[in-house]
Amino acid sequence: MRLVRSISDSPVLNGLLEEHLLTERPLGDVLLFYINRPSVIVGRNQRIEAEVDTDYCLRHGIEIVRRLSGGGTVYHDYGNINYAFIVDKDERPVLDRDFATPIIDALRPLGVEAVSGERKELLVGGYKISGTASHVARTRILFHGTLLHRTDLERLDYTLRGDRSLRGKSVASVPSPVTNIASITGTEETTETFLSRLTDFLSAYYDCDPIRPVPSQIVEKVRRIAQEKYG
Repeated sequence: MRLVRSISDSPVLNGLLEEHLLTERPLGDVLLFYINRPSVIVGRNQRIEAEVDTDYCLRHGIEIVRRLSGGGTVYHDYGNINYAFIVDKDERPVLDRDFATPIIDALRPLGVEAVSGERKELLVGGYKISGTASHVARTRILFHGTLLHRTDLERLDYTLRGDRSLRGKSVASVPSPVTNIASITGTEETTETFLSRLTDFLSAYYDCDPIRPVPSQIVEKVRRIAQEKYG
């Protein structure tokens, strides 16, 4: 396993980076971390208007981006950490692959006793701190999730007030009560400090090098892809 960090806060670029690492395999098996600016990330099989208050997002400069994986709509900001396991398939059935355990084990020494829920979300005392989603390619798997550390939960609530009457046959998000990790730990540390401690544990867990920025040549290639795709 290789731990890498995207230095971009663009939800579009980080979504394309996940897809590139999945399909092109430039780094092999990776655990990617990134933090997006305020944005709403919609599952591939969802109707945006049914899940998101688009007027609210427009007024507050919150980007709306559709992701590669399924699952529900989530809110990102600078208080939220995103992680993505991007690995080769192996002999085990995809649904049996356990990506939650490393994150749960990494959270424990940081003062967070989390458990995995029915939808592979992470819960503490019945409150969700991490929503997850996955995408299976021909030979590779993407499993990614959020970690609510100091997210603006009021803004999260407002952004996810779509018009449910427009849902039709699209996939519905499953609302859950949420809380921030910082509220659980009661510490004043920043999200960046928390992320640093989390990744220090994971580098020891996987006996791999400390986390490094995504190589510049990959970043530039993804930027070109974004330019070609979105102009």
